[in-house]
Amino acid sequence: MKQFLHVSDIGDLKAALAEARQVKAAPFANQELGKNKTAIFIFFNSSLRTRLSSQKAALNLGMNAIVLNVGADSWKLETEMGVIMDGDKPEHLREAIPVIGSYCDIIGVRSFARFESREFDYGETILKQFIEYSGKPVISLESATVHPCQAFADLITIDEYWQKKASSKKRPKVVLTWAPHPNALPQAVPNSFAEWMNAADVDFVITQPEGYELAPEFVGNAQVEYDQMKAFEGADFIYAKNWSSYKAYGKVLSKDRNWTVSARQMAVTDNAYFMHCLPVRRNMIVADEVIDSPQSIVIPEAANRVVSAQVVLKRMLESL
Repeated sequence: MKQFLHVSDIGDLKAALAEARQVKAAPFANQELGKNKTAIFIFFNSSLRTRLSSQKAALNLGMNAIVLNVGADSWKLETEMGVIMDGDKPEHLREAIPVIGSYCDIIGVRSFARFESREFDYGETILKQFIEYSGKPVISLESATVHPCQAFADLITIDEYWQKKASSKKRPKVVLTWAPHPNALPQAVPNSFAEWMNAADVDFVITQPEGYELAPEFVGNAQVEYDQMKAFEGADFIYAKNWSSYKAYGKVLSKDRNWTVSARQMAVTDNAYFMHCLPVRRNMIVADEVIDSPQSIVIPEAANRVVSAQVVLKRMLESL
């Protein structure tokens, strides 16, 4: 595996889930793979779970793990090509990336959407420079449009809890629901969740207000439902997440609190599990009564971030 951005990069999902179960059962079994190997994780944006889970996964594999916070631990980096560098950014990615690549074996990059240009963001301009100039395998630790490590962990979690749930259904109904937020958030998490659910063996529904449709390439074959209560009917998993508008790019079109996931919506599900990538704004995205309920699996979901990262790093080490 040379890069990890999309579900297609992981290959067969059944095989990936089987490998995830093996990694979770024996997290230190492959330390020889990572011996004398180094991963550098580069953060242009803040993180808690992604930072810690990536480092933990690397250490589980016997790797050295280095974290670089751009602008705090390093020079500010210019990302645009062809600019006159007369501002506050004294170093360009064009030089920084190959230098970073010379110090490591695998690179992980976290760089959010800027909302200045949809073309710039959806072109994955920053991440693609790392892929082109580093000469090393590159992992998206949440880029402008995707967050594959989170989506893989989400799928691992759904697979685990579906096996625990007594149901006569052949496959689970999974609902991705928009929820209100005071700020404009990127589409990366819902994009990847939609992409991975479309590839998985689930019945997948996306529900959001008018104007919040995701990019068509990520919606794929999902059922789109604008009535949240109808979408929740008979659901086995509810995944709540805010995202800003794709069409009116980066704009907040609604803060309708009727979309906050509460006991009212959960009552029409099939005793659904509640999921969220975290951090979550309580009583904005989800009511306390839901996130604190026995059906909330946000903590096991977060714990599986180590597993998803470790499977990806393991496969990259195997391809070196």
